[in-house]
Amino acid sequence: MAEKKKKRVLILGAAGRDFHNFNTFFRDNPEYEVVAFTATQIPDIEGRLYPPELAGELYPNGIPIWSEDDMEKIIKEHNIDIVVFAYSDVPHEHVMHLASRAHSAGADFWLLGPKSTMLKSSKPVVAVTAVRTGCGKSQTSRKVAQLLQEMGYKVVAIRHPMPYGDLRKQVIQRFATYEDLDKHECTIEEREEYEPYIDRGMVVYAGVDYEKILREAEKEADIILWDGGNNDFPFYEPDLWIVVTDPHRPGHELKYHPGETNFRSADVIIINKIDTANRDDIQKVRESIEKVNPNATVIEAASPIFVDNPELIKGKRVLVVEDGPTLTHGGMKYGAGYVAAKKFGAKEIIDPRPYAVGSIVETYKKYPHLDVILPAMGYGKKQIKELEETINRADADVVIMGTPVDLRRFMNLNKPAVRVRYELEEIGQPKLKDILENWVKNCEKLKKE
Repeated sequence: MAEKKKKRVLILGAAGRDFHNFNTFFRDNPEYEVVAFTATQIPDIEGRLYPPELAGELYPNGIPIWSEDDMEKIIKEHNIDIVVFAYSDVPHEHVMHLASRAHSAGADFWLLGPKSTMLKSSKPVVAVTAVRTGCGKSQTSRKVAQLLQEMGYKVVAIRHPMPYGDLRKQVIQRFATYEDLDKHECTIEEREEYEPYIDRGMVVYAGVDYEKILREAEKEADIILWDGGNNDFPFYEPDLWIVVTDPHRPGHELKYHPGETNFRSADVIIINKIDTANRDDIQKVRESIEKVNPNATVIEAASPIFVDNPELIKGKRVLVVEDGPTLTHGGMKYGAGYVAAKKFGAKEIIDPRPYAVGSIVETYKKYPHLDVILPAMGYGKKQIKELEETINRADADVVIMGTPVDLRRFMNLNKPAVRVRYELEEIGQPKLKDILENWVKNCEKLKKE
């Protein structure tokens, strides 16, 4: 009997969901041969190799990572049978354009869902995800962690992957100190996510192989907190699923992938930024909830800002540096730093574009909606230096850091800087504390301990 021909697969990704889908569904599956990954969204991913140490016995030479721009060429030259879409925070229309491109080149188009990719934990899992990047997932995750800690539980956070360096060194990463951030040569985006946990004395894991990461985290956790970046749906099967929405972008909860998956799946939906959003836009989000997930518990919340040394802002010309992903593929025009500049009386918010260098110039070309804001791009040492040079060249009196990371920890800035923080604050009832206390009381996995 002739051996069954393997289906040849191309995985479209951005160094996150793509690797996880491979590890959980394809890695040891003899029915498929993953020919390559493609990359987008994140600079300088293509041209690398998913190493044989991670790819497994079926891939002794590893798997190449090529540019998504060449998708049709790859499909035809390598006789690809199946194209698998595996990244997030993109409009539904974007996904279907890729499907059309794959189909026109002759391939099938797949989306792997929760049953094929979610791992089960022996410990209770609280997942915090969002419908878009920049909704307020990070401060929600911190609030959930804090509340569970106050109840006496050891909470270990596991963050959605950001493996932008040497993948061999990033199989399992554990961060408990600022020195760990340096040891793992973290990018600015990674620091933005890990530092707030370290500030609170917590441990956070990340990396590439999320089965191995989970088993390590389980050894020291009572409860696993899935901190789901880039609006992806969780890698772990959640026992409680919390999803954050943004009324500054009403309707996006039903227009983006896989944010709509999160929205429809949520046990708890948080309508964040109630204090700054338009009333009609808040109502549109409520109507979306009623339409597709009426059984979800709804919490209304704000994300008030806190600034150290706000007196340094008043009457000054300021350079505002904001969270990178929120401004770039998140599509926001400003963030907490801009709000702080207005609130505390800055004389002028300067335009950073004339001072941009290197890849920062290219970022402005790629995202023309940005004007008076500098996104904290820093996906490698070279880009971090270019960001530092851009900040230091800028003709400003003060730098306002609206990004969650303190840039001064790894940059030498030539002007004073203030840091903006924001935390989740529920408005009215119910509150997260009540929901978590009720969940803990009824959680079968915790009862067995």
